[in-house]
Amino acid sequence: MSIVVLFNPGHSMILSFCDHAVSYSLCFLLGFLFFLSKVATKNFERELICPACKELFTHPLILPCQHNLCHKCVKDILFTVEDSFADAGSESSNQSSPRFRISSASTDKIDRISRSGRKRNSLTPRTTMFPCPGCLHDIDLGERGVNGLFRNFTLETIVERHRQAARAAIAIMCDFCKPPPQESTKSCVDCSASYCNECFKVHHPWGTVKAQHEYVGPTTSIRLKILMCPEHEMEKVNMYCEICRRPVCHLCKLGGSHANHRITAMSTAYKTLKEKLSKDIEYLISKESQVKAHISQLGLLLKETECNGERAKEEASQSFEKLINILEEKKSAALRAIEVTKNLRLDKLRTQAEEYQGLLENNGLVGYAQEVLKETDQSCFVQTAKQLHVRIQKATESLKSFRPAAESSFEDFVVDTTKQEVILDDLSFYSNGLEIPEINEEQCRMYNKAVISWESSGKTDSADMYVLQYRKRSREEESMMWQEVEVYNKSKVISDLDDDSSYTFRVRGYKGSICSSWSKEVILRTPPAPVLSFLFDDKCGYNSERLLLNPERTSVESSAGFPLLLRAERMQFGCYTTLNYIIGDTGVAKGKHFWAFHVEAHSYLVKVGVVSSTKIQKFFHNTHDVTSPR
Repeated sequence: MSIVVLFNPGHSMILSFCDHAVSYSLCFLLGFLFFLSKVATKNFERELICPACKELFTHPLILPCQHNLCHKCVKDILFTVEDSFADAGSESSNQSSPRFRISSASTDKIDRISRSGRKRNSLTPRTTMFPCPGCLHDIDLGERGVNGLFRNFTLETIVERHRQAARAAIAIMCDFCKPPPQESTKSCVDCSASYCNECFKVHHPWGTVKAQHEYVGPTTSIRLKILMCPEHEMEKVNMYCEICRRPVCHLCKLGGSHANHRITAMSTAYKTLKEKLSKDIEYLISKESQVKAHISQLGLLLKETECNGERAKEEASQSFEKLINILEEKKSAALRAIEVTKNLRLDKLRTQAEEYQGLLENNGLVGYAQEVLKETDQSCFVQTAKQLHVRIQKATESLKSFRPAAESSFEDFVVDTTKQEVILDDLSFYSNGLEIPEINEEQCRMYNKAVISWESSGKTDSADMYVLQYRKRSREEESMMWQEVEVYNKSKVISDLDDDSSYTFRVRGYKGSICSSWSKEVILRTPPAPVLSFLFDDKCGYNSERLLLNPERTSVESSAGFPLLLRAERMQFGCYTTLNYIIGDTGVAKGKHFWAFHVEAHSYLVKVGVVSSTKIQKFFHNTHDVTSPR
């Protein structure tokens, strides 16, 4: 099969091939995802550590905020809170009296806190506010205090299992074997003892009450797994309050604080919560690859943050160095100007002082003039007095017009830094930021390569560099990592994209350590099949008198003009006069291929189609065929 393009005389069609495409990828993540799955033991141990004592849980209690704490840690924290209240009260009531403090916790005090959570001498009951070290919030324990909390037997069992695994090398021996004892295989919860297989059968014979005892794996920590109601201490919990989300007993339902709440059977609550928890765990396990991808992105963000932070420090240092250099230059220029002016003025004043010093020396001139006045001979007097009068006149004029030759004040050289001080005082890290780039979809192309172009919304382009990100769209789009590339202009060509796939693109600008926000994401789709690359054939059916083919054979234009079309005797829909043809130089034998033509807007008629190789010779021999070979 060959590709054929038909032209109506007098009109043109230009074929242009896109030879570049753009794609970028940029990694950015705004949060941490915590997941619980089949991971390393080190990560699993985090869930078994008490946030207060930083040790494995011992008799954990569930707080109303759903965090767990050791029973001892809860009491210690409550004692600390109660003790701080007591100390503050004693100081405010009597500051002059010495404060007496017991070095160790009072047993009565702890019991009082555990029972009711009330302060000493309190006439009305009050609730106990407990500072949870897990969420750092004050939690209301209610009037019952510690006694109102449930013991987390499930967590306790998991911690015990973990302890057993940690000390697996240390065997627990049977309590009933004759020396030497055998290793125990199970521990009886009701008997609080460990047994080997033989001893267990002996002490728990079939058909007796002991045969119904509950047993677990060998352990040194044996306890009854029974939840008692905090409000009715002799009753076991056997129901679940959906409003309070906690187990209750039947008395709570009948007349207790849960009388008007929605209560369900424990078995129903167990089944529902277990299904929800199982689904959540399955979901988190299925997202393990996504979490790893996020961790990788966070690693990149850590490196980027470190790099940008160092760059910001360097830029800030350079900015202040520029200011310092400017100030140093201004300082040097001002000092030089003051020094030059000072020297000029000093020279003038010294010269003037020397002149007046000469006046003092002219006192002899006055005496000499007085002696000349005694001369009686007129001719001799005139001869001497004329020269003497000139000298005396100069001295007299100097005294009358005395002014210092220079000013002693340097008011003109006072540096006013008031405005600059205000500006420097307001100096901060504030920045107007960079213009958010916008991807121009009209200029973008998706062919055998992708061409992505963008532009800034502002008049000036202040960004030094751009980062383009792209990723393939899929159902699990969040798991697809962004790929990124740095660009120093406003377009980029991207290769190696999958066929018949959609890609998301976005771009942001960088100027030093400053970056703009991400542009609006743009979705572009690649061709549905591999791109067929070909050129126009100038040897088969090509009419050089009517068609103009460029040297690269990638575009062609009809040059016959309108006259031939206007001379046509008939013009019907779907039927035309003479059409000019040109074919591609590459044949298609099989498979799925894609190609595209760009037709100029001023073209009148262009038809594109495929013709079989067996008909192409016949088709070109019949040049007056008016039907399209499509």
